[in-house]
Amino acid sequence: MKEPGPHIAIQDLTMAFGSFVVQRDLTFTINKGDIFIIMGGSGCGKSTLLRHMIGLQRPARGRVLYEGRSFWDAEPEEQDLMKRRLGILYQSGALWSSMTLAENVSLPLEEYTELTKDRIKELVSLKLSLVGLAGFEDYYPSEISGGMKKRAALARAMALDPDILLFDEPSAGLDPISAHLLDNLILELRDSLGATIIIVTHELASIFAIANNSVFLDPETRTMIAAGDPGKLLAESQDPKVRKFLTRGREAGHVK
Repeated sequence: MKEPGPHIAIQDLTMAFGSFVVQRDLTFTINKGDIFIIMGGSGCGKSTLLRHMIGLQRPARGRVLYEGRSFWDAEPEEQDLMKRRLGILYQSGALWSSMTLAENVSLPLEEYTELTKDRIKELVSLKLSLVGLAGFEDYYPSEISGGMKKRAALARAMALDPDILLFDEPSAGLDPISAHLLDNLILELRDSLGATIIIVTHELASIFAIANNSVFLDPETRTMIAAGDPGKLLAESQDPKVRKFLTRGREAGHVK
């Protein structure tokens, strides 16, 4: 794993649609090798924050820094290079239904590299193997389960060997067993690849199983009201909103 240190810094970030402010004054740091959770109640702006971080939406104010370089102050060419360091798994998986899994995973390699077809084929098989889908290269998305689709989408997100992986509600639509397997896979990838992983989720089981850092967005005050290891927030936070979120449906002592 990479040596710990700042990988991404969010500084005084305000997100808005016109005059409507979604979140304001967000400031937090994501270290190299973190599994970082963006959490909070429905409508608080979790996915919106992710879009600001990957260059899909410009902030109303503030900066997104990648190892000290400001994304939104960079020239378009440098922004493109920074984006290539990111691997993104969307909530739906966003696989092309008319393409096999191998064809889906090969898309970024064909678009952004000059590798030969044989080399791309080798890398695609490797990526699918890493997510437990060896031998499924010629399957179409309609022929596999929801959990397998998420893993195939993860293989595509890893195609260009990004050092930052971003997931938007990766467990959405999965049964508990598939969600648990995906959590284990995320941990394995972090440990084997040394990647920094950022996840938008409200799933408590995943939050406590895999995360070591987080930010909590509050839809009422429209700002962050907590940050840090979710386990420590559960044990130490005195904020009733944070405690209510982290103990939903169970007593605090039963959360592992």
